[in-house]
Amino acid sequence: MGRRAYSTDLRARVVSAVAAGCSRRGAADRFEVSPSSAIRWVELHEKTGSVSPRRRGGKSRSPLEAHAPWLLELVAKEPDMTLAEIVQRLLEDHGVRTTDSSVDRFLRRHGLSFKKNSARRRARAARRGGSAATVESRSGST
Repeated sequence: MGRRAYSTDLRARVVSAVAAGCSRRGAADRFEVSPSSAIRWVELHEKTGSVSPRRRGGKSRSPLEAHAPWLLELVAKEPDMTLAEIVQRLLEDHGVRTTDSSVDRFLRRHGLSFKKNSARRRARAARRGGSAATVESRSGST
């Protein structure tokens, strides 16, 4: 999917060049990497003392995981809730600020799809004739 991380050796050489007095952008040009990479590597070295790439993928870091049992129980008890309503309940009950898309990704990770079948049924019943099948049969008979 993405490209592989630059080697730790290259990262260390860029950081060493900056420590020896070269500008971050100058070091980036010298080692043929993007200026943003050089800037990030120097900042990473200043914060952590290391230039090793951060871990990719793996476990979810979603703040919703801490509330997984409560959230899954809520969806099981009230399956007709919208994503926006779930977001509101998280804020009210746990003080967690999140978005509809974060809740949707959380539910997908836990094997739940969030389809509003009941809304489709209501919309279909509101049409003339009562159902999509009835409408289709009328248009085919003319």
